[in-house]
Amino acid sequence: MLAVSVGAMIGSGIFVLPGLAAKIAGPAVIVAYLLAGVLVLPAALSKAEMATAMPESGGTYLYIDRAMGPRLGTISGVGAWFSLVFKSAFALVGLGAYLLLFVPIPGNRVVLVSLGLAVLLLVVNVVGVKQSGRLQAGIVSLVLIALFVFVADGLTFVESTQYHPFFEEGSAGLLAAIGFVFVSYAGVTKVASVAEEVENPGRNIPIAILGSVILMMFVYTFITFVVIGVTPLGELEASLTPMAVAAEQFLGGTGSVGVAVVAVLALASMANAGILSSSRFPLAMSRDDLAPSSLREIDPRFHTPVVAIGVTGALLLGLVAFVPVVELAKLASAFKILVFSLVNVALIAFRESDLEAYDPEFVAPATRGYSWPASSAE
Repeated sequence: MLAVSVGAMIGSGIFVLPGLAAKIAGPAVIVAYLLAGVLVLPAALSKAEMATAMPESGGTYLYIDRAMGPRLGTISGVGAWFSLVFKSAFALVGLGAYLLLFVPIPGNRVVLVSLGLAVLLLVVNVVGVKQSGRLQAGIVSLVLIALFVFVADGLTFVESTQYHPFFEEGSAGLLAAIGFVFVSYAGVTKVASVAEEVENPGRNIPIAILGSVILMMFVYTFITFVVIGVTPLGELEASLTPMAVAAEQFLGGTGSVGVAVVAVLALASMANAGILSSSRFPLAMSRDDLAPSSLREIDPRFHTPVVAIGVTGALLLGLVAFVPVVELAKLASAFKILVFSLVNVALIAFRESDLEAYDPEFVAPATRGYSWPASSAE
């Protein structure tokens, strides 16, 4: 399950967004990625606890609905579903940009390629989480190895002048970049969304959620440090393939193609993880009679919510075909910040209600402003 969560965060967040974020904050985008991860940690801890108390499909929707009622639950569920599908669509569009680097495909055919890959990933998700998880683990392992090599070699080529002036756009630019790249950590929600299908959720869910956030904080920070350090800022800001542009600076054309191949795998992995988790939102809402009953149907052969996956797939295909998703990145991040804030409020609501049924196997560490009620610790 760690592979599912990491795979959902290792796609467009690092292979597409750095160039766009650098245009907002300049070299300070390095700090923006790190601080965005720090801001995600409270929600990650909250979700890890609630997921072990309610290991059911639905994730964010389920927790907010149970803690604050069906109205906010429905709003958060629909919004989180759209946001995750958007992120998958964004990954597929980024995939098309990288395909153009090493495959002679006319620009007007890239969307068709992205649509074809989307259909393939939908089929993989229908076949089952187990098969999807194996695919995820293999891709994520390969991508992490490639990124390690990229960083290890790239660190020897960085130029200190590239980081000056560091806060080129001032504090306003840094804050804007933090909000912009926040969506890069949205993958932390993926494991909780499929908690019902996770073995030993009390142990595996916290490890997957917290482990993936901490790992990706370091990955994002080091990758952007190298990308900024080896690439002229002007070239970086104008590119949707920043990793390939950076690789070409110190690895040449061969390195650029190699990074493009890795990017294709990573973006495919991210889209796969997005479909896997986002399709569970309509499933959970249907079980609460907040969506059509057909969405709760489970295929007897593959044991997956085929109708929910199909509806999610239809939305995904529509976004890829007709919507300029890059322009919606800021909105996706803003919504994630709102939802993660509600997740923290939901945790407090569960703890203060002192429900006997709320018995998490993992308890989030106490924070400075809030701690576990004494009555629950007895």
